[in-house]
Amino acid sequence: MSGTTIGLLMFGGMLALMVVRIPIAAAMFIPGAIGYWAMTSDAALFNMLKGSAVARLTVYDLSVIPLFLLMGQFATQGGLSRDLFRAAAAFIGHIRGGLAMAAILAAAAFGAVCGSSVATSATIAQVAYPEMKSHGYHGRLSTGVLATGGTLGILIPPSVPLVVYAILTEQNIAKLFAAAMIPGLLAALGYLAVIALYVRARPELAEPMEPMPWNQRWKALARVWPIATIFVLVFGGIYQGLFTPTEGAAVGALGTFIAALARREMGGKAIMNSFLGTAETSAMVFMIFLGADMINSSLALTQMPTALADWVSNLEIPPLAIIGTILLLYVVLGCVMDELSMIMLTVPVLFPAIMGLDLWGMAPESKAIWFGILTLMVMGVGLIAPPVGLNVYVVNSTCKDVPMVETYKGVLPFLAWDFVRTALVLAFPGISLGLVWWLFP
Repeated sequence: MSGTTIGLLMFGGMLALMVVRIPIAAAMFIPGAIGYWAMTSDAALFNMLKGSAVARLTVYDLSVIPLFLLMGQFATQGGLSRDLFRAAAAFIGHIRGGLAMAAILAAAAFGAVCGSSVATSATIAQVAYPEMKSHGYHGRLSTGVLATGGTLGILIPPSVPLVVYAILTEQNIAKLFAAAMIPGLLAALGYLAVIALYVRARPELAEPMEPMPWNQRWKALARVWPIATIFVLVFGGIYQGLFTPTEGAAVGALGTFIAALARREMGGKAIMNSFLGTAETSAMVFMIFLGADMINSSLALTQMPTALADWVSNLEIPPLAIIGTILLLYVVLGCVMDELSMIMLTVPVLFPAIMGLDLWGMAPESKAIWFGILTLMVMGVGLIAPPVGLNVYVVNSTCKDVPMVETYKGVLPFLAWDFVRTALVLAFPGISLGLVWWLFP
Protein backbone atom coordinates (compact mmCIF):
# COMPACT_ATOMS: atom_id res chain seq x y z
CA MET A 1 0.00 0.00 0.00
CA SER A 2 1.41 3.38 -1.00
CA GLY A 3 2.15 6.16 1.47
CA THR A 4 -0.45 8.42 -0.13
CA THR A 5 -3.12 5.75 0.28
CA ILE A 6 -2.19 5.27 3.94
CA GLY A 7 -2.30 9.05 4.47
CA LEU A 8 -5.77 9.33 2.94
CA LEU A 9 -6.98 6.40 5.05
CA MET A 10 -5.67 8.15 8.18
CA PHE A 11 -7.57 11.33 7.31
CA GLY A 12 -10.71 9.32 6.64
CA GLY A 13 -10.35 7.44 9.90
CA MET A 14 -9.84 10.68 11.82
CA LEU A 15 -12.98 12.25 10.34
CA ALA A 16 -14.98 9.08 11.03
CA LEU A 17 -13.93 9.13 14.69
CA MET A 18 -14.84 12.81 14.96
CA VAL A 19 -18.29 12.12 13.49
CA VAL A 20 -19.01 9.63 16.30
CA ARG A 21 -17.84 12.26 18.81
CA ILE A 22 -14.53 10.73 19.83
CA PRO A 23 -12.43 13.51 21.45
CA ILE A 24 -10.34 15.27 18.84
CA ALA A 25 -7.03 14.36 20.50
CA ALA A 26 -7.90 10.66 20.33
CA ALA A 27 -9.39 11.03 16.84
CA MET A 28 -6.00 12.24 15.61
CA PHE A 29 -3.86 9.92 17.72
CA ILE A 30 -5.52 6.57 16.91
CA PRO A 31 -5.33 6.66 13.07
CA GLY A 32 -1.89 8.27 13.34
CA ALA A 33 -0.59 5.43 15.51
CA ILE A 34 -2.11 2.79 13.25
CA GLY A 35 -0.64 4.45 10.16
CA TYR A 36 2.79 4.77 11.79
CA TRP A 37 2.70 1.08 12.74
CA ALA A 38 1.63 0.08 9.21
CA MET A 39 4.59 1.91 7.68
CA THR A 40 7.24 0.90 10.24
CA SER A 41 7.02 -1.77 12.95
CA ASP A 42 5.90 -2.41 16.51
CA ALA A 43 9.31 -1.49 17.90
CA ALA A 44 9.48 1.76 15.90
CA LEU A 45 6.01 2.83 17.06
CA PHE A 46 6.75 2.15 20.73
CA ASN A 47 10.11 3.89 20.45
CA MET A 48 8.41 6.93 18.93
CA LEU A 49 5.74 6.96 21.65
CA LYS A 50 8.40 6.64 24.36
CA GLY A 51 10.01 9.94 23.47
CA SER A 52 7.33 12.02 21.72
CA ALA A 53 5.40 13.07 24.85
CA VAL A 54 8.54 14.10 26.71
CA ALA A 55 9.87 15.95 23.68
CA ARG A 56 6.62 17.89 23.26
CA LEU A 57 5.80 18.64 26.89
CA THR A 58 9.30 19.88 27.77
CA VAL A 59 9.30 22.63 25.11
CA TYR A 60 9.92 25.84 27.06
CA ASP A 61 7.98 28.04 24.64
CA LEU A 62 4.78 26.09 25.35
CA SER A 63 4.76 27.32 28.95
CA VAL A 64 3.34 30.59 27.62
CA ILE A 65 0.01 28.83 26.99
CA PRO A 66 -0.97 27.93 30.58
CA LEU A 67 0.32 31.31 31.77
CA PHE A 68 -1.92 33.25 29.39
CA LEU A 69 -4.81 30.90 30.25
CA LEU A 70 -4.23 31.58 33.95
CA MET A 71 -4.23 35.31 33.23
CA GLY A 72 -7.66 34.96 31.61
CA GLN A 73 -8.98 32.84 34.48
CA PHE A 74 -7.94 35.45 37.05
CA ALA A 75 -9.64 38.15 34.97
CA THR A 76 -12.84 36.11 34.79
CA GLN A 77 -12.96 35.08 38.45
CA GLY A 78 -11.98 38.58 39.60
CA GLY A 79 -14.90 40.29 37.85
CA LEU A 80 -12.74 42.30 35.46
CA SER A 81 -14.90 41.27 32.48
CA ARG A 82 -17.98 42.71 34.19
CA ASP A 83 -16.26 46.05 34.77
CA LEU A 84 -15.11 46.20 31.16
CA PHE A 85 -18.66 45.89 29.92
CA ARG A 86 -20.04 48.37 32.45
CA ALA A 87 -17.40 50.97 31.58
CA ALA A 88 -18.14 50.70 27.87
CA ALA A 89 -21.91 50.75 28.50
CA ALA A 90 -21.58 53.83 30.70
CA PHE A 91 -20.23 55.90 27.80
CA ILE A 92 -22.10 54.54 24.77
CA GLY A 93 -25.01 52.56 26.20
CA HIS A 94 -27.46 55.44 25.72
CA ILE A 95 -27.20 55.45 21.91
CA ARG A 96 -29.25 53.01 19.87
CA GLY A 97 -27.38 49.71 19.83
CA GLY A 98 -24.95 51.08 22.43
CA LEU A 99 -25.10 48.05 24.73
CA ALA A 100 -24.32 45.78 21.79
CA MET A 101 -21.37 48.02 20.92
CA ALA A 102 -20.28 47.90 24.56
CA ALA A 103 -20.31 44.10 24.39
CA ILE A 104 -17.96 44.22 21.37
CA LEU A 105 -15.59 46.63 23.13
CA ALA A 106 -15.65 44.50 26.28
CA ALA A 107 -14.93 41.37 24.23
CA ALA A 108 -11.99 43.10 22.54
CA ALA A 109 -10.55 44.25 25.86
CA PHE A 110 -11.17 40.91 27.56
CA GLY A 111 -9.57 39.13 24.61
CA ALA A 112 -6.44 41.14 25.38
CA VAL A 113 -6.10 39.28 28.70
CA CYS A 114 -7.74 35.98 27.79
CA GLY A 115 -6.61 34.66 24.42
CA SER A 116 -9.50 32.24 23.92
CA SER A 117 -12.52 32.70 21.67
CA VAL A 118 -14.81 30.34 23.57
CA ALA A 119 -13.85 31.80 26.96
CA THR A 120 -14.42 35.35 25.70
CA SER A 121 -17.88 34.50 24.34
CA ALA A 122 -18.94 32.63 27.47
CA THR A 123 -17.67 35.27 29.89
CA ILE A 124 -19.01 38.36 28.13
CA ALA A 125 -22.36 36.62 27.48
CA GLN A 126 -22.86 36.04 31.20
CA VAL A 127 -22.24 39.73 31.88
CA ALA A 128 -23.80 41.49 28.88
CA TYR A 129 -26.83 39.41 27.91
CA PRO A 130 -28.88 40.11 31.09
CA GLU A 131 -28.27 43.85 30.61
CA MET A 132 -29.27 43.82 26.95
CA LYS A 133 -32.33 41.69 27.69
CA SER A 134 -33.47 43.98 30.51
CA HIS A 135 -33.25 47.01 28.18
CA GLY A 136 -35.39 45.43 25.46
CA TYR A 137 -32.71 44.26 23.02
CA HIS A 138 -33.88 41.59 20.61
CA GLY A 139 -32.35 38.15 21.20
CA ARG A 140 -31.17 37.97 17.59
CA LEU A 141 -28.99 41.05 17.93
CA SER A 142 -27.82 40.26 21.47
CA THR A 143 -26.66 36.69 20.87
CA GLY A 144 -25.30 37.46 17.40
CA VAL A 145 -23.12 40.21 18.88
CA LEU A 146 -21.90 38.01 21.74
CA ALA A 147 -20.99 35.08 19.48
CA THR A 148 -19.20 37.38 17.06
CA GLY A 149 -17.39 39.36 19.76
CA GLY A 150 -15.88 36.15 21.09
CA THR A 151 -13.90 35.68 17.87
CA LEU A 152 -11.81 38.69 18.90
CA GLY A 153 -10.36 36.49 21.65
CA ILE A 154 -8.25 34.50 19.17
CA LEU A 155 -7.08 37.49 17.13
CA ILE A 156 -6.32 40.27 19.58
CA PRO A 157 -3.12 39.34 21.47
CA PRO A 158 -2.46 37.36 23.52
CA SER A 159 -3.89 34.60 21.37
CA VAL A 160 -3.30 30.98 22.34
CA PRO A 161 -3.85 29.71 18.76
CA LEU A 162 -1.39 32.32 17.51
CA VAL A 163 1.20 31.08 20.02
CA VAL A 164 0.65 27.51 18.81
CA TYR A 165 1.04 28.63 15.18
CA ALA A 166 4.26 30.45 16.05
CA ILE A 167 5.70 27.34 17.69
CA LEU A 168 4.69 25.00 14.86
CA THR A 169 6.12 27.28 12.17
CA GLU A 170 9.13 28.46 14.23
CA GLN A 171 8.13 32.11 14.02
CA ASN A 172 8.64 34.95 16.49
CA ILE A 173 5.65 35.14 18.87
CA ALA A 174 6.07 38.88 19.46
CA LYS A 175 6.03 39.58 15.71
CA LEU A 176 2.86 37.54 15.26
CA PHE A 177 1.23 39.43 18.14
CA ALA A 178 2.19 42.72 16.46
CA ALA A 179 0.80 41.51 13.13
CA ALA A 180 -2.53 40.68 14.77
CA MET A 181 -3.03 44.13 16.29
CA ILE A 182 -4.30 46.06 13.25
CA PRO A 183 -6.52 43.25 11.88
CA GLY A 184 -7.95 42.82 15.40
CA LEU A 185 -8.75 46.51 15.72
CA LEU A 186 -10.14 46.51 12.18
CA ALA A 187 -12.45 43.65 13.14
CA ALA A 188 -13.70 45.42 16.28
CA LEU A 189 -14.29 48.76 14.55
CA GLY A 190 -16.05 47.00 11.67
CA TYR A 191 -18.35 45.19 14.10
CA LEU A 192 -19.27 48.54 15.69
CA ALA A 193 -20.12 49.93 12.26
CA VAL A 194 -22.21 46.84 11.46
CA ILE A 195 -24.20 47.31 14.67
CA ALA A 196 -24.80 50.98 13.91
CA LEU A 197 -26.09 50.16 10.41
CA TYR A 198 -28.06 47.14 11.63
CA VAL A 199 -30.04 49.02 14.29
CA ARG A 200 -30.58 51.93 11.94
CA ALA A 201 -32.23 49.57 9.45
CA ARG A 202 -34.03 47.61 12.19
CA PRO A 203 -34.59 50.04 15.09
CA GLU A 204 -36.94 47.62 16.84
CA LEU A 205 -33.97 45.36 17.65
CA ALA A 206 -32.44 47.79 20.15
CA GLU A 207 -34.11 50.33 22.40
CA PRO A 208 -32.04 53.34 23.53
CA MET A 209 -31.53 53.85 27.27
CA GLU A 210 -31.16 56.93 29.44
CA PRO A 211 -27.68 58.51 29.51
CA MET A 212 -25.67 57.84 32.65
CA PRO A 213 -24.51 60.85 34.74
CA TRP A 214 -20.93 61.81 34.05
CA ASN A 215 -19.75 61.14 37.59
CA GLN A 216 -20.92 57.53 37.26
CA ARG A 217 -19.25 57.22 33.87
CA TRP A 218 -15.88 58.27 35.27
CA LYS A 219 -16.37 55.96 38.23
CA ALA A 220 -17.03 53.00 35.89
CA LEU A 221 -14.01 53.92 33.77
CA ALA A 222 -11.76 54.12 36.82
CA ARG A 223 -12.47 50.47 37.63
CA VAL A 224 -10.88 49.22 34.40
CA TRP A 225 -7.49 50.88 34.79
CA PRO A 226 -5.88 47.61 36.00
CA ILE A 227 -6.54 45.91 32.65
CA ALA A 228 -5.13 48.86 30.70
CA THR A 229 -2.05 48.87 32.94
CA ILE A 230 -1.52 45.13 32.58
CA PHE A 231 -1.90 45.29 28.79
CA VAL A 232 0.64 48.11 28.47
CA LEU A 233 3.02 46.43 30.91
CA VAL A 234 2.92 43.02 29.22
CA PHE A 235 3.02 44.00 25.57
CA GLY A 236 5.08 47.12 26.07
CA GLY A 237 7.64 44.99 27.89
CA ILE A 238 7.65 42.36 25.15
CA TYR A 239 8.09 44.84 22.32
CA GLN A 240 10.71 46.83 24.21
CA GLY A 241 12.70 43.66 24.79
CA LEU A 242 12.37 43.80 28.57
CA PHE A 243 11.16 40.20 28.68
CA THR A 244 10.19 37.33 26.42
CA PRO A 245 6.55 36.43 25.65
CA THR A 246 6.72 33.66 28.26
CA GLU A 247 8.03 36.05 30.89
CA GLY A 248 5.43 38.59 29.79
CA ALA A 249 2.68 36.02 30.28
CA ALA A 250 3.95 35.36 33.80
CA VAL A 251 3.99 39.09 34.55
CA GLY A 252 0.46 39.42 33.15
CA ALA A 253 -0.86 36.51 35.20
CA LEU A 254 0.68 37.93 38.38
CA GLY A 255 -0.60 41.43 37.62
CA THR A 256 -4.13 40.18 36.94
CA PHE A 257 -4.06 38.17 40.16
CA ILE A 258 -2.99 41.20 42.19
CA ALA A 259 -5.64 43.36 40.50
CA ALA A 260 -8.33 40.80 41.32
CA LEU A 261 -7.17 40.56 44.94
CA ALA A 262 -7.18 44.35 45.27
CA ARG A 263 -10.84 44.39 44.22
CA ARG A 264 -11.61 41.91 47.03
CA GLU A 265 -13.43 39.62 44.63
CA MET A 266 -10.84 36.83 44.57
CA GLY A 267 -11.48 34.48 47.46
CA GLY A 268 -10.05 31.04 48.10
CA LYS A 269 -12.71 29.32 46.00
CA ALA A 270 -12.15 31.68 43.05
CA ILE A 271 -8.40 31.08 43.22
CA MET A 272 -8.91 27.31 43.18
CA ASN A 273 -11.37 27.64 40.28
CA SER A 274 -8.80 29.69 38.36
CA PHE A 275 -6.08 27.07 38.75
CA LEU A 276 -8.51 24.21 38.05
CA GLY A 277 -9.84 25.91 34.90
CA THR A 278 -6.30 26.57 33.71
CA ALA A 279 -5.27 22.97 34.38
CA GLU A 280 -8.28 21.54 32.53
CA THR A 281 -7.81 23.75 29.47
CA SER A 282 -4.04 23.25 29.42
CA ALA A 283 -4.51 19.48 29.62
CA MET A 284 -6.90 19.62 26.67
CA VAL A 285 -4.45 21.72 24.63
CA PHE A 286 -1.49 19.43 25.31
CA MET A 287 -3.50 16.29 24.62
CA ILE A 288 -4.41 17.77 21.24
CA PHE A 289 -0.70 18.47 20.75
CA LEU A 290 0.13 14.81 21.37
CA GLY A 291 -2.62 13.62 19.01
CA ALA A 292 -1.50 16.05 16.32
CA ASP A 293 2.14 15.04 16.75
CA MET A 294 1.19 11.40 16.21
CA ILE A 295 -0.77 11.90 13.02
CA ASN A 296 1.68 14.48 11.66
CA SER A 297 4.62 12.13 12.27
CA SER A 298 2.78 9.45 10.31
CA LEU A 299 1.97 11.88 7.50
CA ALA A 300 5.65 12.84 7.35
CA LEU A 301 6.49 9.18 6.72
CA THR A 302 3.99 9.10 3.84
CA GLN A 303 5.76 12.11 2.25
CA MET A 304 2.35 13.73 1.76
CA PRO A 305 3.41 17.24 2.95
CA THR A 306 6.36 17.24 0.55
CA ALA A 307 4.29 15.87 -2.31
CA LEU A 308 1.56 18.43 -1.62
CA ALA A 309 4.08 21.28 -1.59
CA ASP A 310 5.55 20.14 -4.91
CA TRP A 311 2.11 19.73 -6.44
CA VAL A 312 0.90 23.14 -5.31
CA SER A 313 4.06 24.90 -6.49
CA ASN A 314 3.62 23.40 -9.96
CA LEU A 315 -0.02 24.40 -10.34
CA GLU A 316 -0.59 26.83 -13.18
CA ILE A 317 -3.03 29.01 -11.28
CA PRO A 318 -2.44 32.30 -9.42
CA PRO A 319 -0.95 31.86 -5.92
CA LEU A 320 -3.76 33.97 -4.45
CA ALA A 321 -6.29 31.48 -5.80
CA ILE A 322 -4.46 28.73 -3.92
CA ILE A 323 -4.48 30.79 -0.72
CA GLY A 324 -8.19 31.50 -1.17
CA THR A 325 -8.94 27.81 -1.57
CA ILE A 326 -7.03 26.97 1.61
CA LEU A 327 -8.89 29.68 3.51
CA LEU A 328 -12.23 28.27 2.34
CA LEU A 329 -11.05 24.87 3.60
CA TYR A 330 -10.55 26.42 7.05
CA VAL A 331 -14.10 27.79 7.01
CA VAL A 332 -15.40 24.27 6.31
CA LEU A 333 -13.17 22.69 8.97
CA GLY A 334 -14.39 25.29 11.46
CA CYS A 335 -17.80 23.60 11.31
CA VAL A 336 -16.43 20.45 12.95
CA MET A 337 -13.18 21.42 14.71
CA ASP A 338 -11.94 24.05 17.15
CA GLU A 339 -9.20 26.46 16.18
CA LEU A 340 -6.37 24.67 18.02
CA SER A 341 -7.15 21.33 16.40
CA MET A 342 -7.28 22.94 12.96
CA ILE A 343 -3.91 24.61 13.43
CA MET A 344 -2.13 21.57 14.79
CA LEU A 345 -3.54 19.24 12.16
CA THR A 346 -3.27 21.37 9.03
CA VAL A 347 -0.31 23.72 9.49
CA PRO A 348 2.41 21.00 9.35
CA VAL A 349 0.84 19.76 6.10
CA LEU A 350 -0.06 23.05 4.39
CA PHE A 351 2.71 25.36 5.61
CA PRO A 352 5.44 23.95 3.32
CA ALA A 353 3.14 24.44 0.34
CA ILE A 354 2.46 28.07 1.31
CA MET A 355 6.15 28.82 1.73
CA GLY A 356 6.78 27.52 -1.79
CA LEU A 357 4.46 30.12 -3.35
CA ASP A 358 5.65 33.44 -4.75
CA LEU A 359 3.44 36.06 -3.10
CA TRP A 360 4.41 39.62 -4.03
CA GLY A 361 8.04 38.63 -3.53
CA MET A 362 7.57 38.59 0.24
CA ALA A 363 10.39 37.28 2.42
CA PRO A 364 9.73 33.88 4.01
CA GLU A 365 9.21 35.35 7.48
CA SER A 366 6.72 37.97 6.27
CA LYS A 367 4.87 35.33 4.26
CA ALA A 368 4.62 33.03 7.29
CA ILE A 369 3.33 35.81 9.56
CA TRP A 370 0.83 37.07 6.99
CA PHE A 371 -0.56 33.59 6.38
CA GLY A 372 -0.86 33.00 10.13
CA ILE A 373 -3.02 36.10 10.59
CA LEU A 374 -5.18 35.18 7.60
CA THR A 375 -5.63 31.68 9.00
CA LEU A 376 -6.77 32.98 12.38
CA MET A 377 -9.18 35.43 10.79
CA VAL A 378 -10.84 32.71 8.74
CA MET A 379 -10.97 30.37 11.73
CA GLY A 380 -12.95 33.09 13.49
CA VAL A 381 -15.45 32.92 10.63
CA GLY A 382 -15.74 29.17 11.13
CA LEU A 383 -16.51 29.69 14.82
CA ILE A 384 -19.75 31.54 14.05
CA ALA A 385 -20.73 30.38 10.56
CA PRO A 386 -23.72 28.05 10.07
CA PRO A 387 -24.43 25.16 10.28
CA VAL A 388 -22.32 24.62 13.42
CA GLY A 389 -20.29 27.54 14.76
CA LEU A 390 -18.82 26.66 18.16
CA ASN A 391 -19.28 30.18 19.54
CA VAL A 392 -22.99 30.08 18.64
CA TYR A 393 -23.43 26.95 20.75
CA VAL A 394 -21.48 28.48 23.64
CA VAL A 395 -23.60 31.64 23.66
CA ASN A 396 -26.86 29.73 23.32
CA SER A 397 -25.94 27.58 26.30
CA THR A 398 -26.00 30.82 28.32
CA CYS A 399 -28.88 32.56 26.53
CA LYS A 400 -31.28 29.61 26.57
CA ASP A 401 -34.39 31.70 25.81
CA VAL A 402 -33.12 32.63 22.31
CA PRO A 403 -33.63 30.03 19.54
CA MET A 404 -30.37 29.06 17.86
CA VAL A 405 -31.76 29.99 14.44
CA GLU A 406 -32.14 33.56 15.69
CA THR A 407 -28.48 33.64 16.71
CA TYR A 408 -27.46 32.43 13.27
CA LYS A 409 -29.53 35.23 11.73
CA GLY A 410 -27.85 37.65 14.10
CA VAL A 411 -24.31 36.74 13.03
CA LEU A 412 -24.95 37.05 9.28
CA PRO A 413 -24.27 40.83 9.04
CA PHE A 414 -21.01 40.35 10.94
CA LEU A 415 -20.00 37.48 8.67
CA ALA A 416 -20.37 39.86 5.72
CA TRP A 417 -17.81 42.21 7.30
CA ASP A 418 -15.54 39.25 8.14
CA PHE A 419 -15.36 38.29 4.48
CA VAL A 420 -14.66 41.90 3.46
CA ARG A 421 -11.80 42.38 5.94
CA THR A 422 -10.33 38.98 5.07
CA ALA A 423 -10.29 40.02 1.43
CA LEU A 424 -8.59 43.30 2.40
CA VAL A 425 -5.82 41.56 4.39
CA LEU A 426 -5.45 39.01 1.58
CA ALA A 427 -5.07 41.72 -1.07
CA PHE A 428 -3.01 44.15 1.05
CA PRO A 429 -0.48 42.28 3.25
CA GLY A 430 0.73 45.60 4.68
CA ILE A 431 -2.40 45.77 6.84
CA SER A 432 -1.05 42.95 8.97
CA LEU A 433 2.67 43.40 8.35
CA GLY A 434 2.97 47.17 8.64
CA LEU A 435 3.24 47.20 12.44
CA VAL A 436 5.75 44.33 12.32
CA TRP A 437 7.97 46.21 9.88
CA TRP A 438 7.73 49.34 12.07
CA LEU A 439 8.45 47.63 15.41
CA PHE A 440 11.04 45.20 14.10
CA PRO A 441 12.96 47.05 11.35
